[in-house]
Amino acid sequence: MENKVLHKTLKPIHLWAIAVGMVISGQYFGWNYGFSEGGVVGMSIAALLVTVFFACFIFSYAELSTSIPNAGGPTAYASRAMGPFAGYITGIACLMEFVFAPPAIAVSTGAYIHFLIPSVSPVLITTAIFVLFILINMVGIKGAALIELIATIIALVGLALFYGAGLPHVELENLIPAEASPVALSGVLAAVPFAIWFFLAIEGGAMAAEEVENPQRDIPRGFISGILTLAAATVLTLLVTAGLGGGEGKPADYPLPQALSNVYGEGSWIVVAVTLIGLVGLIASLHGIIIGYSRQTYALARDGYFPKFLSRLNRKGVPVWGLVIPGAIGVICAGSAAFASALIELAVFGAVLMYCLSMISLFILRIREPRLDRPFRVLYPVIPAIALVLGVLFLFCVVRYSMLVKVLPILGVDVPLWAVVVLVYAVAFLYYAVKGRHSVAAEYKVAAVD
Repeated sequence: MENKVLHKTLKPIHLWAIAVGMVISGQYFGWNYGFSEGGVVGMSIAALLVTVFFACFIFSYAELSTSIPNAGGPTAYASRAMGPFAGYITGIACLMEFVFAPPAIAVSTGAYIHFLIPSVSPVLITTAIFVLFILINMVGIKGAALIELIATIIALVGLALFYGAGLPHVELENLIPAEASPVALSGVLAAVPFAIWFFLAIEGGAMAAEEVENPQRDIPRGFISGILTLAAATVLTLLVTAGLGGGEGKPADYPLPQALSNVYGEGSWIVVAVTLIGLVGLIASLHGIIIGYSRQTYALARDGYFPKFLSRLNRKGVPVWGLVIPGAIGVICAGSAAFASALIELAVFGAVLMYCLSMISLFILRIREPRLDRPFRVLYPVIPAIALVLGVLFLFCVVRYSMLVKVLPILGVDVPLWAVVVLVYAVAFLYYAVKGRHSVAAEYKVAAVD
């Protein structure tokens, strides 16, 4: 008999580790591209707006994930609120986030290794690590979550080391440069897509909801402790990096070691230690997001949106093909090491679109299903309204300041990011029209009979 049931083995500490671990690499790289857009002050304002958004969003998301504990996460919420097609659109947005984020992380992993050992090819190393962690995820969710827990704790220790070494050397002049130009609203908005990288993918913990022992009690604990951890880290990471002069010059894929080297020198033990531990943080996110995209692919296939073979589980309860197929796409993208910022922006677009659709789903479910069991209730409608308004603003920021950038050369031609998004959704809509909608309708009939 084919195994189609995910195993319930996770506790709040595991969910905290998955949620924080998926995001922790965002403290080590990616966000610093925002310095080029808004300067130190503009980036700081953008980070503040993003922190407020994610605090409101994650409280709202906790209500959705405890009411509907489903491996599909946002796909399940949107489908229940707005129908199968809306669920499909949301699922594709979520997959864009979780498929494009890992290769961006892999690029930075290679940059960190190259910083330590210049003779090593970053592309070969990151591709090998990517493949290794796809294989590690075959061991089952409990083993994968344990690895994630250990890696996340080590990564947080690395951040603490960075803060301890850097805080005594923070200079006010670096935070508020005397000759800086006045902060422009356009600079703040242009920095938002990169500030989102501080928290991107924290919602991925919901995709392990079916594998949590007591989702109604444990999911809020895991999520809320996760957002508090990341909010504190964001403030300190931005403060120390900028305060050490890391907001000046061309952004690097290894901003923390680069900032420390301004004080201690590149060869110092503290810089090497933060670089090595930073690798663990990058690996934690890579590993965690692999868990997320595999569960999202599994849920979409189980519900009929994708081919059924993608929902097959091995004896450990792992969606093998849901791991391998999106992973292969990620490995190919990881070879494009020169386009880390483009991968970040594509992942952020998918994430923000999904965030907005999730908040819309919450409002619709509150109206249509007032008696739905909600073990955790957000302060409605204030908190989800703040999240939705900021989410729409952020979606505008990504489209306005990122989607027009031409940074993906294919066959020698620069392709704008919006064209990549259009292509992804064109293929997705074509599949849904030809095959997906019929499969989804069949699944809904089976569910109704059951």
